[in-house]
Amino acid sequence: MQERFAKLILDISHHKVDKLFTYIIPKELEDEIEVGQVVEVDFGNSKISRKAYVVEISDDTDIEYSKLRYIKEISKTQRIADVKLVKLALWISKFYGCTMARAISTVLPVKKKVAAVLDSYVYRNFLVSDIDKLTVILRKKRRTSWLRLIEALKDNESLSFEYVKKVLKISPVNITKMQDEGYIRIESTRLYRNPEFIQKKDKQNIELNKEQSYIVDNFKKDIKENERNYLLFGITGSGKTVVYIELIKYILSIGRQVIFLVPEIGLSYQVIRQLSAVFGDRLAIINSSLSYGERHDQFQKVTDKKADIMIGPRTALFTPFDNIGLIIIDEEHDGAYKNENMPRYDARRVALEIATLHNASLVLGSATPSIESYTLALQGKYKLFKLTKRAGEGSNITDTHIVDLREELKRGNKSIFSVKLTQLILDRLKKKEQIILFINRRGYSNFVSCRSCGDAIKCVHCDVSMTLHKDNILRCHYCGYSIALPKNCPSCNSRFLAGFGIGTQRLESMTAKMFPSARILRLDTDNAHKKNNTDKILSSFENGEYDILIGTQMIVKGHDFSKVTLVGIMAADISLYTSSYTASERTFALLTQAAGRAGRRDMHSDVVIQSYKPEHYAIKAAATQDYESFYDAEISYRKMLLYPPAIHILSIQFAALSEDKLLDFEKKFMSRLHEAVKGYKALITGPVNPSVYKLYDYYRKILYIKHYQYDILNEIKIITDGIVDEINTSLDIAILYDFT
Repeated sequence: MQERFAKLILDISHHKVDKLFTYIIPKELEDEIEVGQVVEVDFGNSKISRKAYVVEISDDTDIEYSKLRYIKEISKTQRIADVKLVKLALWISKFYGCTMARAISTVLPVKKKVAAVLDSYVYRNFLVSDIDKLTVILRKKRRTSWLRLIEALKDNESLSFEYVKKVLKISPVNITKMQDEGYIRIESTRLYRNPEFIQKKDKQNIELNKEQSYIVDNFKKDIKENERNYLLFGITGSGKTVVYIELIKYILSIGRQVIFLVPEIGLSYQVIRQLSAVFGDRLAIINSSLSYGERHDQFQKVTDKKADIMIGPRTALFTPFDNIGLIIIDEEHDGAYKNENMPRYDARRVALEIATLHNASLVLGSATPSIESYTLALQGKYKLFKLTKRAGEGSNITDTHIVDLREELKRGNKSIFSVKLTQLILDRLKKKEQIILFINRRGYSNFVSCRSCGDAIKCVHCDVSMTLHKDNILRCHYCGYSIALPKNCPSCNSRFLAGFGIGTQRLESMTAKMFPSARILRLDTDNAHKKNNTDKILSSFENGEYDILIGTQMIVKGHDFSKVTLVGIMAADISLYTSSYTASERTFALLTQAAGRAGRRDMHSDVVIQSYKPEHYAIKAAATQDYESFYDAEISYRKMLLYPPAIHILSIQFAALSEDKLLDFEKKFMSRLHEAVKGYKALITGPVNPSVYKLYDYYRKILYIKHYQYDILNEIKIITDGIVDEINTSLDIAILYDFT
């Protein structure tokens, strides 16, 4: 029989081996090896086996037979990857400029095998009429534990395995022996370790309004006419989730599968509850709070065809569905859809590629679409659907008040609560209505500084001030390093240390002092890390157990609280002054989303935006919920200063544990780069220090390269790889690429 060959990608993330290698498939493995299989091979002179991924199988090869090696074995710890996922990985490696091995490891689902959880029952395998005969036999053999089971099965055709083991106190060994000897039989079904679901609401028949019906009807029509990609732009409270549900129903009715992305775990609370009420066990869920076993079993539900909807953050994109019909990305503007590690992929762009591979539809949804997505919609690359009215009966856009904190200070009000906000809080507490107070910074104080020498206490690993928390612990919000608040200044030994600024914990204390009768609840990263804690906090607030919910952005996106009639935005300017060209966009989105938590029902509602810069176009547009005016101002700014989507940017981060080595590398690299890319007409800025120069003990520099053509930037990236290899032999420089 003729030999067969496999082309493999080695699990080595280095561009020098970033190519396909051909191996011979052993005869004994020919029937088992498939595309996507994880295998073990010998490579180079190493005596250690390497993992590799099968991407192609063929009957012949151009490589000289004597130079080829055999595949050693199929990996026992990793599962087969879907063929389409392998194709997706190859696309990611090319589009985002990473190695194929890195791309494949990104898209593969849970890797390690996990023991299955079985629901087992013990059935009698004898006639009840024979029980006296069996009793005599077992007594002679002194099988007292067997007798207990026989007697218990006299009146029960079956008993749970756990009952037999724990109540009847029969060991698993004896249970197995009884089965071997034909007294009983054991039947097992697989159980899936499901995350703790929110208590399901009763199913409700929801009637779509005219706008919602128009979208659903057109979507169904478009499917037949091969129209595929959409931007659903709906104001807060317009019922985007209801539309999603109807689209999902249709896709399932034609026998296809759905991926539903949410940006973070805090946003999944109400969405999961709504979807589970409609689709029940057809829903699988993944998020970072799941145990390894739960995560594995959610993917196993998909593999076993027990689930055809997957909901989760960006990693849910890599669910091994074989017939995806729809991908929904809710709150598509959210920065969480950008992967922070290599490859630094954008979930929206990857979703578009997956949709293409499966001939599926892509729906991006938001009340504040990203500038990039809205531009694509205006260009006709996405079909634009709009929801302009709130869906709830009697709901309305709230009365919004912009308070100039500079004027408050002039009037002698040094409190974080403006006069207007204080009056409205007291009014809502009196009416037994609920309030949300939003500040996008956690902790008690932003930083601790010495009043003698002026130095702030910084993280020893990162070039940032540490944040003081209520337990008198200073924490770095970048690397997590923490210390107890010292009694004396580390720099000058002065006792005059004081906290400055404000975070969620301090706001909680100040609110409790200002409004002592209020029942106050806080939600931020610090108290949401425990499993299911986010859902419990949000559920208790929704059930009316608390009057005021204080939190970061976790509380202002995607939630629908019917009793909230007041939203206070405490420091609207915080995100305006970040060192990013997207600062205004993020500010507008946050404020608009925050304001959208009020006015969900027929009760009068208010939003108070407290700002030191109320004249800024992002704040003014958020107050009026006017996305179009914001977009016009922002896109003009992007075009003028050459930022995406007007142009593409390749950012290259250099990092080293030694500052001297970093600066040495920078000098050598830049001298070669300018010469290598001078024919490309690229715009080069830097290298410059990032906003945080030192992070996790690494000193960093960032280089920005701009070009109107994405493909040109990818070519430049390949050139930089070569330059790095030439000069990075002894400097130990880490390189991170990012495309925008």
